[in-house]
Amino acid sequence: MSKFENIKKLIVKDQLKLDCGQTISDFPIAYETYGKLNSKKDNAILVFHALTGDQFASDINPITKKDGWWKYALGNNKAIDTSKYFVICANVLGGCMGSFGPSSVNPKTGKSYGNDFPVITINDMVNAQYFLLKYFEIEKLFCVTGGSMGGMQVLQFVANYPNVAQTAVPIACTSNHSAQNIGLNELGRQAIMADANWQNGKYAETNLSPDKGLSVARMAAHITYLSKDALQEKFGRKLQERDDLKFSFDADFQIESYLRHQGSVFVDRFDANSYLYITRAMDYFDLNKKYGGNLSKAFEKSKTKFFIISFTSDWLYPSSENREIVIALNSIGADVGYVEIDSDKGHDSFLLNIPNFLETLGNFLNTSYERLNEKRV
Repeated sequence: MSKFENIKKLIVKDQLKLDCGQTISDFPIAYETYGKLNSKKDNAILVFHALTGDQFASDINPITKKDGWWKYALGNNKAIDTSKYFVICANVLGGCMGSFGPSSVNPKTGKSYGNDFPVITINDMVNAQYFLLKYFEIEKLFCVTGGSMGGMQVLQFVANYPNVAQTAVPIACTSNHSAQNIGLNELGRQAIMADANWQNGKYAETNLSPDKGLSVARMAAHITYLSKDALQEKFGRKLQERDDLKFSFDADFQIESYLRHQGSVFVDRFDANSYLYITRAMDYFDLNKKYGGNLSKAFEKSKTKFFIISFTSDWLYPSSENREIVIALNSIGADVGYVEIDSDKGHDSFLLNIPNFLETLGNFLNTSYERLNEKRV
């Protein structure tokens, strides 16, 4: 029995034309829900996950047995209050937690797609998840939100479906990847493809896996999620369980041991080909280019209320890139708020227990929901 046998899946019967030109149908989108959809169906929030996330944003992930990735923000009486809102979170197209991805079996061959899987985009991911709204018969979402790649999906969602979300909260994201970020992703991809076990993406047909390459990719990426100050404060130049240098290439420093651990545990829960495909989708994301170099045009048909959040120490998607989205929205008179949260934890701040961030997010959602209810009365 597949380890994904008992998770929630929607089999999308409709055809979905991908940006690469291929068309898919009869494909699964794995998802999870939190809270209850009210009778008016006006309390739904669609949460988009980041690169290495999945549909299990809260509670215990039944596959990995680990806490959900947004455990601090999402739950009963938390910022995204599941006693009030109905939350939907899906594993993205190309993912490896039950949705249609490179580890899915190709019915034509009986083997995993591997690198025969079509190249996907953020746009494809969003359009695939839209089928969940049809399934739940939700015409209007209260909110769409997510951090990092999740924030990219928020922007793409509003551009694609301008009048479906009442509010949108993109967190620590960008409207297109910088050359630096493309380069960092390419570093990870090359690490995976340089692993002899990768087998040109066909490793599922062997008893091997490119774990070393994927581990290195994770180590490199993990550094970008943190800040220099946070790393210095936590590790500095502390040695790993020894009093002096070992004069070898073992993990002399605590930071080395920490990164090796992050890499080793990551390979247990993530698929190497999914990492290739999803990072490629992030690199291809460019709302500016799609709208002729004018980002504001992506949102000019929308009445969605935006609230954009960034973090002071995030150098992966710095506040300057978040403010560019605010400027684009302001230029068309959109309803937009912005806050820069003071945090020394780097890009990963949106995943951590940062009280000011959690309070700010919760206040915006609760105030917006109350005002919407007042208008209906």
